[in-house]
Amino acid sequence: MKVAIIGAGISGLLSALELIEQGCSVTIFDQQQAGKAASWAGGGILSPMYPWRYPQAVNELAQHGKALYQAWNEKLRPVSGIDFEIHESGMLIFDEDDFETGLNYASRHQEPMQQCEYLQREQLEQVNPQIAAQFRHAIYFPQIANVRNPRLLQSLTAYLKQHPLVQFIEHCPVAQLQIQHRRIQSIQTADGAQHSADQYVLATGAWSAHWAAQLQLDIPVQPIQGQMVLFKAPAHWLPTMCMNKVMYLIPREDGHIVCGSSTLQAGFNTAPDAAVQRSILQACFEMVPELEQFPIVQQWAGLRPGSPAGVPYIGKMPDLENLWANFGHYRNGLCMGPASAQLLRQLMLQQPLLACPDAYDPAQLHAGAGAQAV
Repeated sequence: MKVAIIGAGISGLLSALELIEQGCSVTIFDQQQAGKAASWAGGGILSPMYPWRYPQAVNELAQHGKALYQAWNEKLRPVSGIDFEIHESGMLIFDEDDFETGLNYASRHQEPMQQCEYLQREQLEQVNPQIAAQFRHAIYFPQIANVRNPRLLQSLTAYLKQHPLVQFIEHCPVAQLQIQHRRIQSIQTADGAQHSADQYVLATGAWSAHWAAQLQLDIPVQPIQGQMVLFKAPAHWLPTMCMNKVMYLIPREDGHIVCGSSTLQAGFNTAPDAAVQRSILQACFEMVPELEQFPIVQQWAGLRPGSPAGVPYIGKMPDLENLWANFGHYRNGLCMGPASAQLLRQLMLQQPLLACPDAYDPAQLHAGAGAQAV
């Protein structure tokens, strides 16, 4: 089976990986360089932030992220030469209103990875001595990891580009879907070329609403800008991830610390905003005051695919026999990505399913059925 995947972010690349493992041939299209949009810009926490604030459909997929990335890393690293750097740093959360719910979440939802413990100040200092004195207690999730997403995307892309079943067509937007008799017959790229396949996948992230007019569907996905700041500290200086009031610090193993993240409706603008940067820095210095002594080495913004409640669309698109969706992951594309791609592959190839697909069914995209993205 020949599959065309439109979009070379984490959803498109992992979908390709799942399909070639089953012997499918894949052509991956992207309007820019593969893996350089929202997936590159994110933080890589392998858990939803405050999972109890999300619908169960989000956590159903996210809970598989860490184990699946570990397995893919073992398979891809010998070929790509690039380690994903899955760092089991654990996570401290300081939001007191979330303590009780967080402490009960793992047992209530049978998610052992979300086991957490309540720490008072003395224990907190032992786990992470850099935390500001004003924080007298926290809840601690020792098993939560982060993946170094730029390295993840580099590894995925390198592996796929050397694979005999994969072709990349980059810097070439798909302009139109050629539809006849309820089937996509081919796609036309901006250079006028026609490309045909047996099945087609939209993995177009924040750009997914672009297809609404042509498909006569309501696709309530819109770009939500998220801004980040990167510090460089000594290796292992910050031992855990930290989160308070939806702002987070993510330590990498070499001492880089990713700080974020904001939400801003700014269309497709990816220019960092000075006022937003100040709010990120204020929140991060509040948690870890000594961070201010280290240099900022980079700042950037990416575009999340904002969708109603953050639940992605995965499965066959309405009224067409060979067009599939894997988009709309909002803030959790990296942690939901491996299971999303696996579920898509299982649906496409009519295999046993990882999860009940009903919550992700693109049938809800019929005109007028969608809510506004958040």
